[in-house]
Amino acid sequence: MLNFIQIFFVFVSSLFKSRVALQLENIALRHQLNVLRRSAPRRVPLTRWDRMIFATLYRIWPKIVGSITIVKPKTVVGWHRQGFRLFWRWKCGTHGGRPPVPPDLKELIREMSEANPLWGAPRIHGELLKIGIEVGQATISRYMVHRPEPPGQTWTTF
Repeated sequence: MLNFIQIFFVFVSSLFKSRVALQLENIALRHQLNVLRRSAPRRVPLTRWDRMIFATLYRIWPKIVGSITIVKPKTVVGWHRQGFRLFWRWKCGTHGGRPPVPPDLKELIREMSEANPLWGAPRIHGELLKIGIEVGQATISRYMVHRPEPPGQTWTTF
């Protein structure tokens, strides 16, 4: 937040500078960025506020992408899109995904698999369809009782 206030005061003070002074300051800042880009590590650690400032500047003035040197322009556009998605996800209130399985259906699947140990997910799925409950086989297998031993005879019994 302190950086944002500092940027705001620099912006206000630049309104009172002459055009030549602003151009010389711009040249000096660009040279500093070039020197830092050569000597700095490959990835510059940026805070959440830095990302927000870049995304806000891109929203106000999209041509700023051409003058940003410490991050790739695609990165700034990606941050803007991510913020846009977060905003609309918050605004709509839906979190997406599949609807939850009701607890009574989970219990029914569990009871059916306990009462009929030879039935697998396809058989339980068919029985549930007969009574009008539509649920996928993967969901049924998720809520079935899983036994460590096989339910029927094995080759050792033979």
